[in-house]
Amino acid sequence: MTAAWRAALDDWLDQLLVERSLSANTLEAYRRDVERLAARMEDPVRATERVLRDALREAELAGLGPRSRARLLSAWRSFFRHLQAEGCLEHSPAELLDGPRLPKSLPDVLPVEKVEALIAAAGGTKHPLRDRAMVELAYGSGLRASELTGLPLADLYLEESLVRVVGKGRKERWVPVGRQAAQSLEVYLALERPALARVASPPAIFLNYRGGALSRVGWWKLLQRLAAAAGLAGAVKPHSLRHSFATHLLEGGADLRAVQEMLGHASINTTQIYTQVDRLYLKEVHRSFHPRGRAAGEGAGA
Repeated sequence: MTAAWRAALDDWLDQLLVERSLSANTLEAYRRDVERLAARMEDPVRATERVLRDALREAELAGLGPRSRARLLSAWRSFFRHLQAEGCLEHSPAELLDGPRLPKSLPDVLPVEKVEALIAAAGGTKHPLRDRAMVELAYGSGLRASELTGLPLADLYLEESLVRVVGKGRKERWVPVGRQAAQSLEVYLALERPALARVASPPAIFLNYRGGALSRVGWWKLLQRLAAAAGLAGAVKPHSLRHSFATHLLEGGADLRAVQEMLGHASINTTQIYTQVDRLYLKEVHRSFHPRGRAAGEGAGA
C-alpha cells in the first residue's frame, strides 16, 4: 500500500472513530473493505467509477454475497465522500454505482397459538403478573422494545383503553390497548408492581426485582425464558411480537393505513412488508383447504 493510501485511510478511520465512536472491529472491517482498492491504483484520488465497478464484479466472482458487497460499497462511498469533503476530490466515483439487489427478508411472525403459549408460560415465572402484562401489551399494541420498557405510568389510559407512545424521532402516537392486555395490566399494577417498587423507583410501568425500570436486555432475556418454558423452537425476539401484531391485524381484515398509524411508521412502504406475509398466509390457506388448491396426489392434511 502506498503512502497516499495509508494517509487517506488513517485520516478517514480517525474521523469515524471520533465522530461515530465505532468499535475497533468495525473500523478494521472498514479498513479491509477499502484496502481492496489500494492494489488497483497508487493514489485514491485517481479512482474512477470503472475501477470500482470492476472491483465489485471481482468480489462477486470471488463468492462475496449481496449483503457483503453492499457493505463493501457503503464503505467505499463513505471513504470517497470523506476525500471529497477534504477537497481532494471534486466528485466521488462511488456515488453513482448501483448496489447489489438484496433479498427481502420477511418479518419473523409467531402464529397465534405460539403467542398464547408465551402468555401461558408467564404464569410460571418469579413475577407472573408483570411478565404476562408485558407480553400482552407488546403483542396487543405492537410496541417496540424501547417503547415498552420505557413506558411511564402517566401514558397509560386504561379507562380509555389507550396508551400514549413516544416512538422514533420523538413522534407521538396513540395505540389501543386490547381488553385482555388491559385486564393483565390492571392486575399487575394493583398487586405486583407495588411490591416491586422502591422509594426511588422511576415512573416506568414495568420494574425489575430491584425496583428499577426493566431494560431492553432484561425484556429480551425474559422472552427467551418464556420461549424455552413454552417449548418454542428458536429464539423469540421482542420485535417478533410487534411483527405478529401487525400481521394478525391484517389477516383479520384491518386497514393497512390503520396498522401503519398504530405501528408509528413514517411511510406506508414500511408497513407493506406485512402484506407480503399476509399474502403468503392466504396462499397457504388456499393450498391447504381449497379442493383445487392442492397438487395432484396431495392429501387434505398435506
